[in-house]
Amino acid sequence: MDMKYRWPRKVRQGLLTAATLTFSLLLGTTSAVAAPAAASPTVTGPVTGGNGAVVLQGTTFGLGSVGYTQSEFLLSGNAASYVPEAPLDSDGRWQVTPASTAPYTTRLVVNRPVDPARFNGTVVVEWLNVSAGLDAAPEWIYAHNELIREGYAWVGVSAQAVGANATRTTDPVRYAALSHPGDSYSYDIYSQAGQAVRDSAATVLDGLRPRTVLANGESQSAFRLTTYINAIHPLVSVYDGFLVHSRRDIGAPLSQAPQADVPTPPVVRFRPDLDAPVLTVQTENDVMTLGSLSARQADSSRLRLWEAAGTAHADAYIGLGAGDDGSGTAGLQGLNAMLNPPTRTGCGSPINTGQAHYVLDAAEHALNRWATTGVAPAKAPRLQVGTSGSAPVFVLDAHGNVKGGLRTPAVDVPVATLSGLGQSGASFCFLFGTTTPFGAEKLATLYPSHAAFVAKWSASTAQGAAAGFIRPADAAELVRAAADSGIGG
Repeated sequence: MDMKYRWPRKVRQGLLTAATLTFSLLLGTTSAVAAPAAASPTVTGPVTGGNGAVVLQGTTFGLGSVGYTQSEFLLSGNAASYVPEAPLDSDGRWQVTPASTAPYTTRLVVNRPVDPARFNGTVVVEWLNVSAGLDAAPEWIYAHNELIREGYAWVGVSAQAVGANATRTTDPVRYAALSHPGDSYSYDIYSQAGQAVRDSAATVLDGLRPRTVLANGESQSAFRLTTYINAIHPLVSVYDGFLVHSRRDIGAPLSQAPQADVPTPPVVRFRPDLDAPVLTVQTENDVMTLGSLSARQADSSRLRLWEAAGTAHADAYIGLGAGDDGSGTAGLQGLNAMLNPPTRTGCGSPINTGQAHYVLDAAEHALNRWATTGVAPAKAPRLQVGTSGSAPVFVLDAHGNVKGGLRTPAVDVPVATLSGLGQSGASFCFLFGTTTPFGAEKLATLYPSHAAFVAKWSASTAQGAAAGFIRPADAAELVRAAADSGIGG
């Protein structure tokens, strides 16, 4: 067990309050000081009306079919922007102070178990992604199977102005009250959203009582969480742990026009004095294209970095996963996609069909266990990078897959070359990586029989599960997919 285990927030508050009260009694006073917390906003709802549906890019199957329900609430309050007390350095030891304040009204989307007995006590709060100009929930899409089968509650927050404004435009009746003062205030809005999960659980969670609240964010939201962890988390004790997925080498601006323009340094690392666990999951093009290679850090008592081989910042599961209801068929669909990858994407090559979603399932579990018990996740090797040339490059194996990193069956028992790099095309194509399927002759050479393929795939899956990089339910799905495939011979 990690001897520097950070007690859950409620326990920390209780210990601090007890210690403060004891000290105060010795001094002849009864005043007590509570642990710092974010402002507690006003929660109203559930939201109804308008077109009658929540506006959010997420999963498309009915949540009722898996014992979950979705609701939506308005969140209102006054949010602060922040400015640094000293120049921001690459080491992340940032000291900031509140600057201006502004009123806001945004929204929370809540997915939770219908049966309270299924709730595991942990709420995952996702900073909704706005890279496409509207709110999307990529972390929910990637990891919803793990969240649902283990009984998490999930809350999506419209923390940024683009998302709130686009949501209101899409359904101006339902969302008439939404009003966002700008992204300089997004960090405090996100703090207050987490605080609302704790303070207004009777409303937000319909009476479910959260014990642990975890922060999640992918891509642009991960850039925001990087800045949040270094600058805001030391000021307010809201989140018990952070899952940062697909960050780049820098953080998002601390503040921006029309408030003070405060960009972050060209390289940003997580502060070394973290008091909450941070698990970072990086794909191949996060490391190279987005430059997080320069921000690599060694694992510590509060930090884990998982760089997953054969993965891309965005991949085929964004589409496949939206309809994955956990029935177990997605494993075979994913394996078949490696042999016949999606091409109708507007990108120059077939997009990546790697297994990042299985890694994200494992990451959710690992972070929750870390935050609640102090047991740290397994350490993963870094992706192998050659630096002898004019620019760093990945070191590739005989099949064109990168060496090192967190391994899955897709790269250790390959049926295709999977990369986060090499894609062409317009818009976001550069984030989608590539898949190059092996031909029939190569597959027959690698796997002379179907049984040979299944045996190798199953062994690799078992190895990943034993290491903590694949969840048991996902391992069973992967083994079943191999058995049901026609690969080998």
